[in-house]
Amino acid sequence: MTQSQIKKIFLLPFFASLLLLPSLAQAQVGVAVDPFAVEEDDLNIGGDIFSDFNEDIESAQIAEDERFYRYGRFFSFQIGLGVTTFDGNRGAAYEDNPPTYNIGINYFMDFRNSFAMGFEYSKHNFVLEDETFGFQGQGAVGLVDVSMLRIYFAPRYYIDTADLGTAITYSNPYLTARLEYWYVNNKFRDQDGVVPDDSGGGLGVGLGGGFEFPIKIKESYLGVEVLWHSVSFHDKFTQNYRSVNGGQGYDDLSGNAYSVIVSYVINW
Repeated sequence: MTQSQIKKIFLLPFFASLLLLPSLAQAQVGVAVDPFAVEEDDLNIGGDIFSDFNEDIESAQIAEDERFYRYGRFFSFQIGLGVTTFDGNRGAAYEDNPPTYNIGINYFMDFRNSFAMGFEYSKHNFVLEDETFGFQGQGAVGLVDVSMLRIYFAPRYYIDTADLGTAITYSNPYLTARLEYWYVNNKFRDQDGVVPDDSGGGLGVGLGGGFEFPIKIKESYLGVEVLWHSVSFHDKFTQNYRSVNGGQGYDDLSGNAYSVIVSYVINW
């Protein structure tokens, strides 16, 4: 065997391997793992996390709505009696004539929140036996009958009592804030036909809370509500009842109101 033949035998495998290298490289590239594909797979394992979160919220809301429709109250109607009193100069002047009458409705949006509206009416009186600046030359004011009618709108928040005692849970405690309009009429009994009635309105707010004790669950309750009222009465700063000679009288009729109402509540 000649030297040239020996070289051909040894060089043929070398050139063959050179020819196969590109195809091997291409094959390796074809089976290589794409890092972006891995990340995409990772994201797709659990789906869209925001979509899952929204689905959880919607499921919880649906469950809560179903529970409310099954166990909750939707509307209530109440009739009540109570007392209304005052502090300050108005409280010093007025004699309260209970009862205070109340009538109202309540709409429940869910277990915790509701919206109430209604009317209240109370009567009071006061007597001035001395001459005052508003009635100079007419003698003493005498007896004044006062009637107060107010309309109110009020959100209520029923406190979560699930972790408290049974007695508190069944009392259904709530907090409320009222927007009120008070219409006041003063009738001068001893000046009848001489002095016209003094009437006017004023906006106010009422803050407080109450309880609703079940008589028959979901059907009837006994309600108790206690409120503090701040009202801008039309005669709040009047000088009409200020004494001329330093006797009985009042520099103004400022003062806050307080009310306690006991109601019979019917639910649907």
